[in-house]
Amino acid sequence: MKILVTGATGYIGKRLIPLLLNDGHIVVCAVRDKARAKNYFRDRKNIELVEIDFLDYKSLGKIPKDIDSAYYLIHSMSNSAKEFHVLEEKCAFNFKRFAEKTTLKQVIYLSGITNDTKLSKHLLSRKNVEKTLSSTVYALTTFKAGIIVGSGSSSFEIIRDIVEKLPVMVAPKWLNTKTQPLGIRDVLTFLHRALDKKELYNRSFDVFGPEVMTYKEMLLEFAEVRGLKRWILTVPVMTPKLSSYWLYFVTSTSYKLANSLVNSMGIEVIGNRSDINKILEVNPMTYKQAVEYAFVKIKQNSIISSWKDSYISSGKLKNYVHEFINVPKHGCFRDLKRRIILDREKSLDKIWAIGGETGWYYGTFLWRVRGFIDQFFGGAGLRRGRRHPTELNAGDALDFWRVIYADKTNQKLLLYAEMVLPGEAWLEFKIEDGILYQTATFRPKGLPGRLYWYSVAPFHWFIFNGMIDKISKP
Repeated sequence: MKILVTGATGYIGKRLIPLLLNDGHIVVCAVRDKARAKNYFRDRKNIELVEIDFLDYKSLGKIPKDIDSAYYLIHSMSNSAKEFHVLEEKCAFNFKRFAEKTTLKQVIYLSGITNDTKLSKHLLSRKNVEKTLSSTVYALTTFKAGIIVGSGSSSFEIIRDIVEKLPVMVAPKWLNTKTQPLGIRDVLTFLHRALDKKELYNRSFDVFGPEVMTYKEMLLEFAEVRGLKRWILTVPVMTPKLSSYWLYFVTSTSYKLANSLVNSMGIEVIGNRSDINKILEVNPMTYKQAVEYAFVKIKQNSIISSWKDSYISSGKLKNYVHEFINVPKHGCFRDLKRRIILDREKSLDKIWAIGGETGWYYGTFLWRVRGFIDQFFGGAGLRRGRRHPTELNAGDALDFWRVIYADKTNQKLLLYAEMVLPGEAWLEFKIEDGILYQTATFRPKGLPGRLYWYSVAPFHWFIFNGMIDKISKP
């Protein structure tokens, strides 16, 4: 079969595509940035990449019309646009309008459980998207999931941050809200097995784990898995805004996502039972099993996708990594360091392991201070870390940087700053003819940008010299 996957580089899409390829299907990946997606799928066969903006109907013409099935995995959970629901419905309408002119037989849509009478804006938007996607030309199969638990998922990483950082928590009252968490492996099983199942055509199913739990119970059970003792006191006085800031400063989430989550977490997410588990022969794992399975993947360094690699995890880059690959020269400040290297492979390994738990090799305290300052002003700080300790792909988050270009064969790594700055910044590592070049480039925005550069220049001299010395030494 020829299968279209939208949101192919997202958290779910990147995990679903290998399952489809292993079945021998041809997978057409609709992506916003083709250059970025090539890094994720460069070693796989039977993949076709098409660069699509679902807000632009004309761009959908790049999609083949002989597709058999499609997965609709487009969401904007952390989109801060006031009219994000209008944008989501427009994407769905454009998709439907195009799909009805193809050979498409089935669309599988992953949504959220929307049974409560009072829904958050995001859940209400997903409900409206389902209505928009419904068609008389093709069949729609909808799966509605609550909290998804898996390595790299936003809910898992947020809970992990809270549990591992705070022995005692004074938390918002929404921690008493009930939900039904579902393991990522079960989510993928539902999506995978639903393909071409005619008994699921034009039907909608809530999918959930076997337990009804409060967020507080999830935190405590997570702590139990980690062998930690935690105490939680919930208070009724935290406003949604205070709750959002609490979540933002305690965890690695962006403020946009924190605000979206707070608005959703006050609503019970309890699914309606159906025969879907029996039809697809799925026996969902418990919350504890899902957490334990996630940590197995973490220990194996086999996290396929992470919410932190989404551009909106910081809010600075929107769609296209390749737009920032040509580092500007005019009107920019540059800090260029060069060192002769004796062991090229060792230096490359150090470059590819930079950031995250490894750190930045020199001036660690100053890097942390810069991270705290960035977080204070609403930036990502150093909290995002990195998805894998030694692998880097274009589009990956790396502390408060974004990987723009990463090619170990060509011995070059280019990072773009997603910290809060009065301008734009790049950091490049490149090895040529036995010499390591380390270049920091800053394009200031007005007088504040120039004052910023001159104020941090002494620290740059100290940090950047020490960093290149550490990287170049065998």
